[in-house]
Amino acid sequence: MAKRHLTRRQSWRIEKIQEERAARAARRESRAVEELEGGDLGPEQTGQVIAHFGVQVEVESADGQVSRCHLRANLPALVTGDQVVWRAGNQGIGVIVAQLPRRSELCRPDMRGLLKPVAANVDRIVIVFAPRPEPHANLIDRYLIAAEHAGIQPLLLLNKADLVDESNAEGIDALLNVYRTLGYPLIEVSAFNGLAMDELRGALDGHVSVFVGQSGVGKSSLVNALLPGVDTRVGDLSTVTGKGTHTTTTARLFHFPGGGDLIDSPGIREFGLGHVSRDDVEAGFIEFRDLLGHCRFRDCKHDREPGCALLQALEDGRIMPQRMASYRHILASMPETEIGRAHV
Repeated sequence: MAKRHLTRRQSWRIEKIQEERAARAARRESRAVEELEGGDLGPEQTGQVIAHFGVQVEVESADGQVSRCHLRANLPALVTGDQVVWRAGNQGIGVIVAQLPRRSELCRPDMRGLLKPVAANVDRIVIVFAPRPEPHANLIDRYLIAAEHAGIQPLLLLNKADLVDESNAEGIDALLNVYRTLGYPLIEVSAFNGLAMDELRGALDGHVSVFVGQSGVGKSSLVNALLPGVDTRVGDLSTVTGKGTHTTTTARLFHFPGGGDLIDSPGIREFGLGHVSRDDVEAGFIEFRDLLGHCRFRDCKHDREPGCALLQALEDGRIMPQRMASYRHILASMPETEIGRAHV
């Protein structure tokens, strides 16, 4: 069934209704906070947001106790991984008093182009893909750009390695070889049969990691394999589209027994880069680094210009065609205002 395209007026009306609902929820939340603060709240203490549920969050205290909390109206949007100051209530519901500074944040634009944090205070982004649904290099490259932009170390993870067979082995191997050649850390695992799961545990040990990737690549299965007893919901691929079905609806943080944390994020099929410039995109292609600034023309677009260092490297085999095609596709999908920020 073809996707229905909304008119501008219909989109505006839907957005207006959503804003009104959000405003009503915020007013209810504000009244709840006022009632709590007018009662008996405990002393201020620090904690970590381990899950987000609309206008409320779950906060874990230093001693491991988990409480549902309201947010004060003047606070910025909180995400899983945030460190906060909060006060416990006498009925198990607390109040977030303040947000502590973030060491890092992974962001993506929402459907309206507004920047939305996905997770905070992480130092490793685990880009999960699988033989099915079919992996797309362009989506992987978008995650790598976002990781570079945020200063977060990436780890590429091929899950469902047991599904590699004669029909897809050639394409999967070609994809993996691109990133191995570039020097990215890459692990092939299977949550189904346990392949290389100990290697994955070792790579995540001591880090605060976030799992990202398309729906259906098995992120929830990986969480269940890494943390027995967590039992996150696992979904099958759609029999109609062959794409993943969403089973994780909110980013949630889990602790590893030996140290380190893991944030499992909702699967997404697209990852917009409207919050980065052309310079940021180019910086995300690590093989470009030694070539940028060496083109004949200062405003070179790396398209057909004579004396282009990137085109020469492409011809010489120092830049792989797949990566150049991905770079051009990403630039073509960005708003003109973002592309125009480069080389100013």
